[in-house]
Amino acid sequence: MKVELRDPNVIMKLSRLGSFHQSKLSFLRSFLDEFKDWEYSRDLFNLDSGGYGVAIYSFKKNKRVYSLVCFANKIDDNDRSDRVIATKWDAAFTLHDGVPSKKDIERLKNEVPRQEVGRLSYKELTLSRANKSVRVFNHVVENLSKGIQPDLNLLEKVGYLYRTTAVYGSGKFGLADRFRIKNRAEINGPFRLEMMLVYLVRQFTFDQVNHVAKHKDPKNAVNLDPTICRNLGIGNSTGLGMAPFIVNHPTLLNNWILSREIALKKIREIKNVNSKDRDLFKKCVKDSLKNITSWNSESEFQIKKINSLLINVKKFLEFLENQLDFKSPYPFNQIYLWLEKETCEETIEYIVSMMMEPFDEIVQPLIKNMSSDEERYFRIPTERTILELKNILKQRYPDILKIDFKDKSNLRNFWFISKNKEEPRYADRFEEEGAELEQPLAIARDIKRLNDQLKSCKDDLTIDRFLMNNSDLRHVVRRAFIIEKFPYAEIQDNTISENVVPIDMLRLKLSFFGALKFDPRSDKWLRICMFQGAPLPNELKDYNQHWVYC
Repeated sequence: MKVELRDPNVIMKLSRLGSFHQSKLSFLRSFLDEFKDWEYSRDLFNLDSGGYGVAIYSFKKNKRVYSLVCFANKIDDNDRSDRVIATKWDAAFTLHDGVPSKKDIERLKNEVPRQEVGRLSYKELTLSRANKSVRVFNHVVENLSKGIQPDLNLLEKVGYLYRTTAVYGSGKFGLADRFRIKNRAEINGPFRLEMMLVYLVRQFTFDQVNHVAKHKDPKNAVNLDPTICRNLGIGNSTGLGMAPFIVNHPTLLNNWILSREIALKKIREIKNVNSKDRDLFKKCVKDSLKNITSWNSESEFQIKKINSLLINVKKFLEFLENQLDFKSPYPFNQIYLWLEKETCEETIEYIVSMMMEPFDEIVQPLIKNMSSDEERYFRIPTERTILELKNILKQRYPDILKIDFKDKSNLRNFWFISKNKEEPRYADRFEEEGAELEQPLAIARDIKRLNDQLKSCKDDLTIDRFLMNNSDLRHVVRRAFIIEKFPYAEIQDNTISENVVPIDMLRLKLSFFGALKFDPRSDKWLRICMFQGAPLPNELKDYNQHWVYC
């Protein structure tokens, strides 16, 4: 039986993309799998009694070493902010390529805590900073110093001791450019070094809290229980700064989505599923109920989605137990068709992620295809004709071409770069100033403009001739020729409509990072947790790869 890839005009709608969940394709999970046989060590831990100072952690294999250099700083409570424009943080980090010398450490000590204002070198690969969840951190210290473990209910509600506000890489602030390292086999996957930084920061938070508790009461203090550590991750506050990324990197977006769609297609085409794979899939679905019921949010929007997901997953379990015969041909195709008929987008994509769990032989080869050499596709084929371009728009953007941009509701918002914060922001075109500074992120509107302009052009006119008089449409002409080859390269929705929910764009990207328990704080920013439930560094050599659902 042959199954078709899912239609991009369905899958690339924001409501569907905003329902994606982590999977075995997610970057933090593929990072753990890649580095599970590397040697982990804590090479330096020079903190004072208050937990301030320098620490270094590393992964080593053969002659390759990656070192996380941590600087824990004492700051006033009034200086602590999750805003990306903050200037002081409880801790700052950089991932150093190799073993840092004493001279490197002194240099980094002056630069890393300054973050954007500092200057890094080609020896540094990623840069980040984080703040304590002060209430949780102090609670844990107080309890451990008395020889008791912290309140699990409190920890479950928050899920972390620290939260990051940004993780930078690829040449920013002097960091190593991507071309220097892109051919290394161990990082042949998007954001792998960023995932390494966050993972090692997580371990630093556990070591720091144990250290502070021990100094508070050397006689009675105990370490944080490893099981509790495992169930804590690293928090993150993410705003609109992340949203333009998926618009500005179309081939990369395509490769992420396409890998997921190919995995689903191949799983649906499995005619006979053995009992081991069947049982693992069922176990993951059952175990995942614990994740759903412990998913806390103050957002009414998200609470409704969580409640709906819980109801539908329970309904799906009844279907698995009482209606589906796994011994019949193509059981996962039956599952998928049932999901589309009986449940919602959130549940469909949740179960699609779990379908991948038993099938390493399908998923692993796809991970290597999730990067993109984007410059290869930047050139516009100027020798092509207007007729060819018209046909591409008709085939690839059918729903977008139906949007009426004379309707104000379809033009309501605009994207701009904040002068003070230098971050992407979103505003109402008819109520706020600044629309003349709009960023080129309204692809649906611009595709429609291009299509309208093409109507008056002769079919045999070449693209170079067209662009001579329409240079303002160059960016969408390029995108059209990209989507011709990369069908999942484009959000098939209007990103400036009054109905758009911007956090759908954030959640799409974060699902591929491997984030859990999305907690929207508005329609423009949310909190997440990374590596919650993941194995600790000293457990990597033999860990349960399905830890997300355990």
